Amino acid sequence: MRWGNLNNMKKYQPIKKIVSPIGQCVIAVGFLFLSTQALSSNWTGAPSLEDAIAAGELPPVEERLPANPRVVTFGEGQGPGEYGGAMRLLMGKAKDIRQMTIYGYARLIAYDRNQELQADILESFEVEDDRIFTFVLRTGHKWSDGAAFTSEDFRYFWEDIILNSELAEGRMESALMVEGELPAFEIIDDRTVRYTWKNSNPYFLPAIAGPNPLYLYKPAHYLKKFHKKYAGDEAMAKMVTESGKRNWMAVHHGKDRPYKQSNPELPTLQPWRNTTKPPSDRFVFNRNPFFHRVDSTGKQLPYIDDVVIAIASNKLIAAKAGAGEADLQARYIRLDNYPFLKKGTKNHPYLVHLWSTAKGAQLALYPNLNTNDPEFKALMRNADFRRALSMGVNRKQINQVVYFGLAKPSNNTVISESSLYKPEYAETWSQFDIAAANKLLDGIGLTERDDRGIRKLPDGRPLEIPVQTAGESTEQTDVLELIHDSWLKIGVKLFSVPSQREVFRSRVFSGEAMMAIWGGLENGLPSANSIPRWISPTSKYQYQWPKWGEYIETGGRAGEAPDLPEGKELVKLYDDWRMATTDSEREAIWHNMLAINTDQIFSIGIVNGVKQPVVVNKHLNNVPEEGIYDISVTAYFGVYQPDTFWFSKERR
Repeated sequence: MRWGNLNNMKKYQPIKKIVSPIGQCVIAVGFLFLSTQALSSNWTGAPSLEDAIAAGELPPVEERLPANPRVVTFGEGQGPGEYGGAMRLLMGKAKDIRQMTIYGYARLIAYDRNQELQADILESFEVEDDRIFTFVLRTGHKWSDGAAFTSEDFRYFWEDIILNSELAEGRMESALMVEGELPAFEIIDDRTVRYTWKNSNPYFLPAIAGPNPLYLYKPAHYLKKFHKKYAGDEAMAKMVTESGKRNWMAVHHGKDRPYKQSNPELPTLQPWRNTTKPPSDRFVFNRNPFFHRVDSTGKQLPYIDDVVIAIASNKLIAAKAGAGEADLQARYIRLDNYPFLKKGTKNHPYLVHLWSTAKGAQLALYPNLNTNDPEFKALMRNADFRRALSMGVNRKQINQVVYFGLAKPSNNTVISESSLYKPEYAETWSQFDIAAANKLLDGIGLTERDDRGIRKLPDGRPLEIPVQTAGESTEQTDVLELIHDSWLKIGVKLFSVPSQREVFRSRVFSGEAMMAIWGGLENGLPSANSIPRWISPTSKYQYQWPKWGEYIETGGRAGEAPDLPEGKELVKLYDDWRMATTDSEREAIWHNMLAINTDQIFSIGIVNGVKQPVVVNKHLNNVPEEGIYDISVTAYFGVYQPDTFWFSKERR
């Protein structure tokens, strides 16, 4: 079955539709393409590139675009724009420039605003039985340096990186593995490649379309210079010495950073390319003159010439945005900044939109079932203990004090807009009930208290729970202070332990942490065909069972095997979902998994539905007034196509 870029079709006739388990995607089977001609052949390029064309440094626009570029569609109230200007963003750390990979959101296959998959960098793709994937590239597509983008770039990634034991170093993308096996890889021709698994792989396309995408291609013409196979031992030894790296693999890894965008020399397919080598407190991204998208009038995108990222303390970003120092800003801005930002619109030329969020919980507590402390480990694994802690949280108070009453008290689960939502998923064990919580704690034997009223562990220690935080916002601190006060009423003392994110994660992964606070389910808007990865042990980044998750994601090479019945059942159901063949089967599996998570309270959600303030320069057009700000669902701004944002004349 063929899935093409329907934007490039003048007319098509759908014959049949089926639903495929690749996220929230409906795949059309047997499309009859009556025309594949692009909407226009009169291409227009950005004026800022005219000098380079005149100097012979760049070819004209018709030679920079693919023969059949992707023609974008616009949202309601939006339309073609004008060229020019530099868009200012603020980031809290230099490594945050990787957000440009998320915002730019150029993918082989990408989600649209309706969470349906479509060809983007690819001209088309074909899927058979969710196990055979054939990709067709656009004729004449080029990297940002003008080199041809062909199947050789896919071959290099596969043969010279994935199958190279030194470069792969035993690490393998989970979306490439089905029952421990890689697919068969074929080059059909210069524009066509194919991946074939023995069994279905519903994880493949969502991984490609994700915010941190699965890369199946690399700029072979560039990276071969840093590969021992092509550069030779002598040349590589010299590069290792000059770079100060430990070996040739480290040299190659340092050059190959497409997601992090830390190597300005690395060719890209994104709308803008980094020109600033770290470290710096200011990064400039120039337009990619070979970008593959055009608007309906034939203008090559992006409209905006440059994106300039200024690095500032994350604590100052809201204030700087309120002073008009950003043209598009949501990162490091919270709902409690909204009154201040709204006030600033009187003196500065910006608007403040309130976008929806789609997390299962804005914040959640994660009792670490894999903590090293034996007494706390036994408690964290006791479902009644987790239930008591959940009922000891006054969610309504937190909603009023921290979120202005605009959020929804809820467990960490699917949100009400999801087709999988049931009220009991949000409400079970989440009602504030001090008497019931105390009864549960008494029932598991925690009846002794010290002179402060704090319960005692079986070994005599007070029941004091250190909660690890990444220390990146006062929001977590404010929420924890309120939980601290209500937990004292059930004889439990909480104290927060802030640290940098790397230290925070290290403590959780190692088992040093007993509990952590972090955001909830990444995608609270799933359908039955969405991958249920975050409600089953699949990753060490699941802070309620990090060692279980690491065991599953490494195929048993690290971590610990799930040893609670409910954990084992979630792993089984996750595998059952992959093998399911019908919507009803997948939906039933989702509900079983959600019910287990609800009853067991493996994580303690606080509220969801928190609004996200988005600061937008009032001269910046095509930015939706309403949207979903979420990394998993929309790649933050990505699915809204920032390459189509443009400045009015006053700002250009």
